[in-house]
Amino acid sequence: MRVMAGSARGMILQVPRSDLRPTMDVVKGAIFSSLHDIVPEARVLDLFAGTGSLGIEALSRGASEVVFVESDRRACDTIQKNLEKTRLEGHVHNGDVFSYLDRLATPGSFDLIIADPPYAKYEGERDFTPELLTNEALRKSLKPGGIFVLEHLPGTELPTYAEWDCFRDKRYGATAVAFLRTAN
Repeated sequence: MRVMAGSARGMILQVPRSDLRPTMDVVKGAIFSSLHDIVPEARVLDLFAGTGSLGIEALSRGASEVVFVESDRRACDTIQKNLEKTRLEGHVHNGDVFSYLDRLATPGSFDLIIADPPYAKYEGERDFTPELLTNEALRKSLKPGGIFVLEHLPGTELPTYAEWDCFRDKRYGATAVAFLRTAN
């Protein structure tokens, strides 16, 4: 896994030994190709940050600030190491994504929110997709015109909610990526 473009282009990022499912380089490249005009100078929130590769890609491409939220302590340590290696600066928050959104996310503070939650592959597993899409604090933390990028399990229909406008939902192998804006 490496940084695809920008100031840290080509740098290899560390991955902790865990059950994390880092975003593949081809998916990351496709996401940021779609966002090329939005990322420079953007304030970005990277939820379920894992290795930090998505937020680090945003920083490398000129984002002004990235907040990484991850509940796994080892993953947070890896994000910090990856930031040091790339000589980029970000804010790493070790904690639950929904607690962060409810207590610490300021309304209208992010131009871009990226989430790569664990997939619910089997009956009874927690499905973060509807939880994220119905979370009022997440929606409110986006600036007007801001974009929410949500990785989700392909082959399953993305739930629709009146609060969101999904303007792109594309499959990349074992990953689907939805691009959403708040509905007016």
